Amino acid sequence: MKVKDMPYEHIPLEELQAEMRAIIDGVKAAKSVDEILALRERYLKLWVRLATARTLVEIRYTCNTADEFYVKENDYFDEIGPVLSNLDTEYGNALLASPFRPQLEKALSPVYFRYLEVAQKAMSPAIVDDLVEENKLTSEYSKLMAGMEFEFRGEKLSRAGLAGYFKSDDRETRREAYEVMGKVMNGYAPQLDDIFDRMVKVRDRMAKKLGYKNFVELGYYRMNRVCYGQKEIETFRRNVLQSVTPVVSRLRLENAKDLGIDTYRFYDDGVVIPGGDPKPQGGKEEIFRAAKEMYHAMSRESGDFIDLMLENDAFDVDARKNKWGGGYCTDIPAYKQPFILANFNGTAGDVDVVTHEAGHAFNAYLIADNRFALEIGCGGMETAETHSMSMEFFAWKYIEKFFGENATKYKYMHALEAFSFIPYGTMVDAFQHIVYEHPEMTPAQRCEAWKELESKFRPHIHLEGIPFIEDGRRWQYQMHIYESPFYYIDYCLAQTAAFGFLLASLEDYDGAFARYIRLMKQGGEQYYDKLLEEALIPSPFKDGSLETLAEKVEALLRKLKAEI
Repeated sequence: MKVKDMPYEHIPLEELQAEMRAIIDGVKAAKSVDEILALRERYLKLWVRLATARTLVEIRYTCNTADEFYVKENDYFDEIGPVLSNLDTEYGNALLASPFRPQLEKALSPVYFRYLEVAQKAMSPAIVDDLVEENKLTSEYSKLMAGMEFEFRGEKLSRAGLAGYFKSDDRETRREAYEVMGKVMNGYAPQLDDIFDRMVKVRDRMAKKLGYKNFVELGYYRMNRVCYGQKEIETFRRNVLQSVTPVVSRLRLENAKDLGIDTYRFYDDGVVIPGGDPKPQGGKEEIFRAAKEMYHAMSRESGDFIDLMLENDAFDVDARKNKWGGGYCTDIPAYKQPFILANFNGTAGDVDVVTHEAGHAFNAYLIADNRFALEIGCGGMETAETHSMSMEFFAWKYIEKFFGENATKYKYMHALEAFSFIPYGTMVDAFQHIVYEHPEMTPAQRCEAWKELESKFRPHIHLEGIPFIEDGRRWQYQMHIYESPFYYIDYCLAQTAAFGFLLASLEDYDGAFARYIRLMKQGGEQYYDKLLEEALIPSPFKDGSLETLAEKVEALLRKLKAEI
């Protein structure tokens, strides 16, 4: 069934509460393991129904944030989401407290129960009202961002549409486009400050209600961190500063000389190839045609997957006003159907949609029938992003289908931008630690903290001369900072793993791809560190663990550059 034809069912909160209460009470009163396992099946049926409704609302709301019906339904889920999360945690607590827990862990999985323990630490009836407020603030931010309009050279564009000019090979065009963005967003700066200030305060309030010093610890629990914590992330950030940042800065400044640039400005960071970065050979139809050929060539499973996506119109990639400005992959449980939203703008990023986001979607397709697909999906977000970022690199074997004679240029650009992302993403994480460890900071102090981090993690970039950016406000259109706190480091961890798969694939593509598929299929049934170990990918949490990776990536980039 096509995604647009999937029926939406509004489920009254009272009905959901009654069924969840019956299940929870049943688990508490159960006289046997079999009774609890039967109640779990009942829970899963309710979860499918609820998650399908919630996902259809998300899809239709983000496709058009001005659709009055789905605006109201999105508001409804903002209201009831925390109530249902609390009931969900209560259900998990009942399983954890069951006298039959040892038998349940044997019948299910100790890993599943570890996820339940973490969820228990992140939820309480005491914070339900605060969660409702947080959801409303998130929606307020997303609507504000989606409704922004930028007039550039006679066109009225969304921010995603304007971003297509950020990669122009003409430096003046890039500068002008960023200046337009900065001036417009400066007009929204007071609103952006106000929304985030309220977000920080409500998140800090929740953490303290739950007995935590600040939101950082709660944020980690909310991200389902089950096999690493703040200490490991601190080590990773240190590894990035020591091993990755110097290589990125060196390569970027060398590349700037090739572009004829003496002073590396913020608006230069989006361009890599002299004469213009490679663009796809065609538009939307050609990209999807190439993607279909690629996934059929990779494996039978990936071929079946892309056929399902295309037949059911499971992509929305056209940029337009009132459409959410980011990109995501989700899945509709009742139909075992992944869905991808993006905003094509004619750049190489359009191809990344059918590799990166499709990597997420392919994983959802592969694990749809896994034992814990409904409860814990593929595991943590670092695992999910490993799926997507690695698929970007496994696509290299077929990249000529998208870029023709510019395939090598694309590989060089892709690898340099992906490696450059690691310091940026780590900076986002460091910023969030500062913000939530010091919730009393003023908006101006937050922006100063961002500028200080820029000088440490991206010392080669000059911020001066662009409105909004020079004031240290770049973080305000990084949607994850507002909407998904502490998510961004997962991208960085995954990017290092993806480079591990890339380097392995250049030696033995079939062997690396087989290990990748095995990692994908295990879903949330294994811890991330064990998945990496089995896939022969070094842990990113050990001191100095990125040094060898940085050396090999630098060598690869120099080799690719010589071939251009």
